[in-house]
Amino acid sequence: MGNDAATVLLVGNPNVGKTTLFNLLAAQNARVGNYPGITVERREAPLRLADRVVQLVDVPGTYSLSARSTEEQVAIQATLGMAGNEPPDLVVVVVDATQLVRNLYLALQLVELRVPLLIAVNMMDEAEDNRPSPDAISGMFGVPCVGTDARSGSGIDELRAEIDRALRSPSTGTFSVKYPALVEAPLDDVSQHLPDAWRGAPPRERALALWALLSIDEDDELVGIDPGLRAAVLNHAADLKALDDAIIGARYTALDERSASLFEQAPKPATLSTSDRIDRVLLHPVFGFAAFIAIMFVVFQALFSWSDPAISAIEGGVGWLQGWVRGVVPPGFIHDLLVDGVIGGVGNVVVFLPQILLLFFFIGLLEDSGYMARVAYLMDRIMKAMGLHGRAFVPMLSGFACAVPAILATRTMERQRDRLLTMMVVPLMTCSARLPVYTLIIAALFPPSKAFGAVPVQGLLMVGMYLFATVIALLAAGVLGRTAIKGRRIPLLLELPPYRRPSLRATLRMMRERGTVFLKEAGTVILACTIALWALLAYPKFDAPPDMPPEAQAAAQLEHSYGGRMGKAIEPTIAPLGFDWKLGVGIIGAFAAREVFVSTMGLVYGLGEVDDEAAPLRERIRRETRQDGKPAYPPLVGLSLMVFFALACQCMSTVAVVKRETRGWKWPLFMVGYMTALAWFASFLVYQGGKLLGFAS
Repeated sequence: MGNDAATVLLVGNPNVGKTTLFNLLAAQNARVGNYPGITVERREAPLRLADRVVQLVDVPGTYSLSARSTEEQVAIQATLGMAGNEPPDLVVVVVDATQLVRNLYLALQLVELRVPLLIAVNMMDEAEDNRPSPDAISGMFGVPCVGTDARSGSGIDELRAEIDRALRSPSTGTFSVKYPALVEAPLDDVSQHLPDAWRGAPPRERALALWALLSIDEDDELVGIDPGLRAAVLNHAADLKALDDAIIGARYTALDERSASLFEQAPKPATLSTSDRIDRVLLHPVFGFAAFIAIMFVVFQALFSWSDPAISAIEGGVGWLQGWVRGVVPPGFIHDLLVDGVIGGVGNVVVFLPQILLLFFFIGLLEDSGYMARVAYLMDRIMKAMGLHGRAFVPMLSGFACAVPAILATRTMERQRDRLLTMMVVPLMTCSARLPVYTLIIAALFPPSKAFGAVPVQGLLMVGMYLFATVIALLAAGVLGRTAIKGRRIPLLLELPPYRRPSLRATLRMMRERGTVFLKEAGTVILACTIALWALLAYPKFDAPPDMPPEAQAAAQLEHSYGGRMGKAIEPTIAPLGFDWKLGVGIIGAFAAREVFVSTMGLVYGLGEVDDEAAPLRERIRRETRQDGKPAYPPLVGLSLMVFFALACQCMSTVAVVKRETRGWKWPLFMVGYMTALAWFASFLVYQGGKLLGFAS
């Protein structure tokens, strides 16, 4: 696709199905890059029309063009061709058919700005008897309008054809709003101070002046604003709140006055919807939390019971492959590297792929159904007490999958203080990288018994670790928000979308993408770390006496190796936590990436295994004993180890993305320091407290 190809922007509110529509139009052929001069990601793909190919760009979701967050500023810059963006040839605004009037607020702003526009009314199937009329909407705004349903694919061909027609004959619309006298004088004043690059037709200049009055204030964090324009807006600082109310009120009044004519039938009187009835339970301050815990328990118990056959099969496959390589590769360096380093190390991580896929499957279903937004609403009351913005819980929930995209998701928050505070606590959320560690420890050290005669202990422990991490993250936010990162909290504005039937196709696509990322990491980062750790554990070679038993030789080799010496060196520091030098080696490796702990322990026990038929790693850890014959790792040590992994910052990718987002090393180093100290002290309290209570062995 050449540089002269037309550009089509896809804009809309969050939760309107914009990304699903993008995937259908682009045939899943998306590329990910950054908007010019900023780290906010942009998705773009070639869009094939009747006789040409144009560039389709997915703009971050925004409720309006009033830019108070980074995402909203990106939306206005991309739409108007500012800050290094090329002016678009067409803007397709996606609106939700079930929330028509509120969504059309964004379309109204775009018409005022006189950009070439096309309206796509999505989720038409959910509107039921109150279906919007695309023809009526088109007549009201003076731009083309198409009805679509991104989930079923209905209307996609019509939308593609309408995009082709709109590019050949663009329409900028005719809708106008009568603003009160309170607005006119400031509007005229600010219009005179627009920078030359913003000049154009009088309606466009008027719309940009309205944007400035709504976006610029004494606390905004906008960049690249002309000083003269900022000064002109701040001259009306005393009236900005009243101006906001007057401008927004006038726009909604104009929409409400015409809304009755936008539907195929007269809108039905408001009644209690199915979503409202469900919310009476799921948003209840008591029943809602009970339902959330019950749902999480079912999810995590399923991670054990449903994935165990697949995990056992992969373990068997890894063991078979090791045995086959042993038979065909002669003893020596290459033999040891392949059997113990590559296959043993990476294989012990890959076995947890079924659980990771299941986790993303459940998260995808819960997000797609609209339930995750309810959880954010439930948590707002608690987060308010901790000084966090309620919107912070959305990135925190994303942290259950991976901290890196969760940190990037903080860009949707308006203030730098809220973004920074959220970034500092997101890595405490239980990401999928911790799942293999928890699974290994729970499966090895906690038998599949039942608590209270009915509740599976393993699932209960997994739920407990997730709840523990969430509580600690909120407490850490409360402390940091009152000490290192002080600031004023602003109220939460959160949309609760209606409950929807999850899209299995979209969920499976996300599972595939996440699984591919995990396997790529296993084949690159984890493989490199595993080989390096294998070398540290295999060399220098120990010159064993001829009469030394094979088991003793293997143990001596491990202790004599460079890795063993490192583990011995930190053992005095971690012994109060119940850890020995072998666990110390695993912890050292895990600071590159948490999953490396599993491959490292596989190396430790694989290199120390003298039988040709090695047992699965969890069995080898379970039967490890001390010199007195007692288990080396009783359940108390397992609990202490999980607490350490729950709180320590063991992910260099997370450190790197925080450094990029904060543009310096101060905050990432602070994050690593406070999380490591917190992990040590919490693990110390668990182990030493457990010993005092008689749970040491």
